Amino acid sequence: MKSTDRRHKNIVLIGMPGAGKSTIGVILAKVMGYRFVDSDLVIQEEEHRLLKDIIAEDGVEEFVKIENRINASLDVDKSVIATGGSVIYGAEAMEHLREIGTVVYIRLRYEEIRARLGDLSQRGVVLREGQTLLDLYNERCPLYEKYAHIAVDGDRMQIVEVMEAIKRSLLEI
Repeated sequence: MKSTDRRHKNIVLIGMPGAGKSTIGVILAKVMGYRFVDSDLVIQEEEHRLLKDIIAEDGVEEFVKIENRINASLDVDKSVIATGGSVIYGAEAMEHLREIGTVVYIRLRYEEIRARLGDLSQRGVVLREGQTLLDLYNERCPLYEKYAHIAVDGDRMQIVEVMEAIKRSLLEI
């Protein structure tokens, strides 16, 4: 695939909460000369509420609809887009993101995710009633794989190492 291909206009990072999408995204954007967009922050700006407040006030299903609508309408160029972990529940959003960029799944083992995450409620993690983090992990991983153009394993890697692995993978497609 040529670097002029439309998918290289943006780089879209997907993965579980705690995978490092935002942190890696900022560094990757600087290194590549791209802008950085955190779709969770875009949601908060458009809704004038924190993610955790949207989930608490409107419920998980409504949050997913809001997230889908906002991500499906992102209109950016030469940007690294860090998405929320639940973005993969929005088919329209994922179709749009795959059209405007290369979707990169930052893959981590469950144990690594669990170790990185603190208080899930403060992070705005979309958990349904009675759902555990392991349930969420097992539900989402096949969806991340489905939508990704590229998957990069980030286990036991430092942020810069993951960013370099993403850059290498982008050159290979």
